[in-house]
Amino acid sequence: MQVRGQGSGPSKPPARMPATDDEIREKYLERAIRELNRLTHDLQDCDLCSRGSLMPVLGSGHPQADVFLLKYGPSPAEVEEGVAFYGRSGSALMKSFKRLGIDPLAVYGTLCAKCPVSESEQPADECVARVVEEIAIVQPRILVVMGARALATLNDLELPLAEPVEPRLGEVQTLTPTLAALYVPDIDESLDDQRAKQAFWRAFRALGDWYADLPPY
Repeated sequence: MQVRGQGSGPSKPPARMPATDDEIREKYLERAIRELNRLTHDLQDCDLCSRGSLMPVLGSGHPQADVFLLKYGPSPAEVEEGVAFYGRSGSALMKSFKRLGIDPLAVYGTLCAKCPVSESEQPADECVARVVEEIAIVQPRILVVMGARALATLNDLELPLAEPVEPRLGEVQTLTPTLAALYVPDIDESLDDQRAKQAFWRAFRALGDWYADLPPY
């Protein structure tokens, strides 16, 4: 029997089903993509560095990568393409990932100095500090620091809860409670000399052991 004035539908709206793990991951991915796009627009509109008509060199890779590559400045190929780790360094790293069994889709790479300024000039501190924002968006599990200048820059950034990373090649260290760090030689400086290549590989292959030990969840 229906009371007058009362609708025939249920008195309460049906409860929404809890989001699945896949839906939650999709939402996090969408947010990371959105925030990286905003960062890209901010970098392209920035006029703090004297880069003339050249565009900044942007990070590349998965927006939620486990592995975050960081080197100091761009190579000529990266400046021309506008993408970090484009050219010889990217090709060498892809071969290394394959040998170490690391999924390239689990990697993101960027630069401390994204603007192609001359050697007599320095990028603005505010621009270099964008790396902190980039790390916060991607939320990687390990940061691979390439070369002494990148290491010094990282230690000056004062990431929240961060400990200084020591210049100990090939040793996985604790950067923050949720982020490890691995210090390796600069990839660009390692490509033209056989001994330098070997030194880079000896340090970099520690990433393979770290990656193999990641839990599958």
